[in-house]
Amino acid sequence: MRVLALDTTTEACSVALQNGEEVIGRFAEVGRSHAQQILGMVDAVLAEAQWSLSMLDGLAAGVGPGSFTGVRISVAVAQGLAFGADLRVVPISTLEALALQVVQRGAPQALACLDARMGEVYWGCFAAEPTRGLAPLGTGLVGPPDSVRPRMAGEYQGIGRGFSAYPQLAGLPGVTVQPDAACALPNAREIAWLGALRFGLGEGIDPAELQPLYLRDKVALTEAERAAK
Repeated sequence: MRVLALDTTTEACSVALQNGEEVIGRFAEVGRSHAQQILGMVDAVLAEAQWSLSMLDGLAAGVGPGSFTGVRISVAVAQGLAFGADLRVVPISTLEALALQVVQRGAPQALACLDARMGEVYWGCFAAEPTRGLAPLGTGLVGPPDSVRPRMAGEYQGIGRGFSAYPQLAGLPGVTVQPDAACALPNAREIAWLGALRFGLGEGIDPAELQPLYLRDKVALTEAERAAK
């Protein structure tokens, strides 16, 4: 299965090309220049593999949650590439992509947490699952750090910059967070791996159906809300 994956939903901009066990990737923290860099990364991995878009089986896209602008860029670029090459797309949440990083290292359950700004975090719980890679333990949520709770009993590995933004989250019962995991961001490598699994299950969709996953519809606090905080 030849899958191109991309993600611009957070501070990171990443692209990965997977062909079986072989993966070619690019990853960089780029601030606000995702739109200027993402297509160059796509060209670079295709050139390294000596492939064209027409040789792919499909695309996988990080669809959020994350920054509003970054999520829109990720979805729009994936749609444009897929329409141009007549490819189907698999949407992958950034929380899934994060969780897979620790699940692939042996964690049976993961709590993925991203800084959502405005005093909130995006978070979700996942368990290892062989068919689809991960099984969500409930839906992804957004809320203040004190709203975060493991969804089921057992031990969890925490991952994502929500843990570095709010260190108290590392003290949640049953949650262990390694220092490198607290600084982790989603990466297209995991998105490609999940995408390949799900294409194999027939889950690819028409690019016109690809939708952003925002979890909230508010971009910034009002002056009164900032003063209250």
